[in-house]
Amino acid sequence: STSPISCSLAQPVTPELLVSPSSQDGDLGSECPEDRGNWTGRLDFLLSCIGYCVGLGNVWRFPYRAYTNGGGAFLVPYFIMLAICGIPIFFMELSLGQFSSLGPLAVWKISPLFKGVGMGTILIVSLVAIYYNMIIAYVLFYLFASLTSNLPWQHCGNWWNTDLCLDHHVIKAGNTTFPINITNTVSPSEEYWSRYVLHIQGSSGIGDPGRIRWNLCLCLLLSWTIVYLCILKGVKSSGKVVYFTATFPYLILVMLLIRGVTLEGAWKGIRFYLTPQFDHLLSSKVWIEAALQIFYSLGVGFGGLLTFASYNTFHQNIYRDTFIVTLGNAITSILAGFAIFSVLGYMSQELGVPVNQVAKAGPGLAFVVYPQAMTMLPLSPFWSFLFFFMLLTLGLDSQFAFMETIVTAVTDEFPYYLRPKKASFSAVICITLFLMGLILTTEGGMYWLVLLDDYSAGFGLMVVVISTCLVVTRVYGMKRFCRDIHMMLGFKPGPYFRACWMVLSPATMMALLVYNIVKYQPSEYGSYRFPTWAEILGILMGVFSCLMIPVGMVVAVLQEEGTLWERVRQASRPTMDWGPSLEENRTGMYVASLAGSQSPKPLMVHMRKYGGITSYENTAIEVDREMEEEEESIM
Repeated sequence: STSPISCSLAQPVTPELLVSPSSQDGDLGSECPEDRGNWTGRLDFLLSCIGYCVGLGNVWRFPYRAYTNGGGAFLVPYFIMLAICGIPIFFMELSLGQFSSLGPLAVWKISPLFKGVGMGTILIVSLVAIYYNMIIAYVLFYLFASLTSNLPWQHCGNWWNTDLCLDHHVIKAGNTTFPINITNTVSPSEEYWSRYVLHIQGSSGIGDPGRIRWNLCLCLLLSWTIVYLCILKGVKSSGKVVYFTATFPYLILVMLLIRGVTLEGAWKGIRFYLTPQFDHLLSSKVWIEAALQIFYSLGVGFGGLLTFASYNTFHQNIYRDTFIVTLGNAITSILAGFAIFSVLGYMSQELGVPVNQVAKAGPGLAFVVYPQAMTMLPLSPFWSFLFFFMLLTLGLDSQFAFMETIVTAVTDEFPYYLRPKKASFSAVICITLFLMGLILTTEGGMYWLVLLDDYSAGFGLMVVVISTCLVVTRVYGMKRFCRDIHMMLGFKPGPYFRACWMVLSPATMMALLVYNIVKYQPSEYGSYRFPTWAEILGILMGVFSCLMIPVGMVVAVLQEEGTLWERVRQASRPTMDWGPSLEENRTGMYVASLAGSQSPKPLMVHMRKYGGITSYENTAIEVDREMEEEEESIM
């Protein structure tokens, strides 16, 4: 079953009908692309998806988003948005990948006119992969820094500290007869991050990056090396690494959770995190935030899900996997919130300031607030090491997915040349992205990282997902798509999925897109405002990935012949070889469409060739009958 279709001609087969003599000459065997490969273990796919979806955002974005948008009440829009545009699009992406066994570029055989959508995806993923690995490099830096008896960000008085630095240990030890004004002081962990790790004082802004920080550069090199070694053999190697990187964060999260909840003052933070403020639900902002959180957290539209599903066997139950991954992801986010906010509550009690003054999101939480909280605990280097090790394993498997997506997309476009050389091709991509990421290791690198983070996967990603949704339901046709899923899983998607695909998901994402454009705010980092040219550069990143779509259309139309309208119609139809990749899975309408399989009554030949009737053959008989009825009704 592993040999690709076109190769079945090379072995001598008894032709069902007389095959034209030309197709029997043996030189086809040499043209056969190397086998694509599959997941090797049963859990490889599921764990890869969990590892991909559960990333840094679950720890540093979700808890803060929940607390700023109505605490516990935020869970209402969160789960509604999960049902409307999380689960359905997740399932759609997995179905497309598994049905065709193709990467995010080649999958557009479904409608070659829209291949630009795939090109846009690859562009977005490449930009994200560049800066995501820089965040992993920061994590590695802190991981190594935690291997000491005293954490370096514990006290003031190092060469990088300024006069504003105020050590909380001093406040607690000293007599508190004279009041200390905390408002314009800085914690040692904040100065460690900005003045030592980033050395941001060496740069005046985004246009003046300054010198390369060699220790950060080495960390970036190390993180790229780790990623490369893990995706060296494609899903065969990364599918084994995820057994560790997808499960280990949960172990550490539970440890941090237990440690956090047992601290005094922990309930302060948790109360802050979960007190529901239902008046927030009336504002549109909360619903938009919930949808954005779902959108980025599940990684829809990045092509990672499609890529992973394309290495599945044809009848894998992705319906079940969809619910396991999406709900597991939501529960992880909520758990992480407890682990983060219990520690923030303890910290606010120690410092004597309200929780909302210590709460932060993004890199600020991971590299400033949480490390500072760690210094207040006994055994602080141990907890610090654990926390950063958790961030490392969370980040790595998401990065595997980004890389796997880029490599798979390109090798599926040129299977003859690139598939045998997949390892060296992966190396080329890793080195290229490492070199492009070098600007992030400079003293002003953080400004570039914020720019990439804000703009690379913004509205471009929304446009890509909306287009995919519309092409599959409107151009390819809802009926055909449901029939394909029926072929794979043995049942048709219910009314809930159909309603979401047709109306609810695209409408929700259109609303997101409009909101994003209307409420546009220029990027900032702390008090630094980005210059206009940087903003334009950021916007161009998004526009460029959208522009891929019309470019792809022009190319597709030029390849057809006839009048313009004929060309467009022809280019929007699936290609002849669209469908399951293995011949034994091509039933119904897909049978006669492959080179060399000319057969009179598709299904009967199919059964003669592959033996008895299984439940999937029954499905195929039904599908055939449906199609005949449809054709008759059209006549």
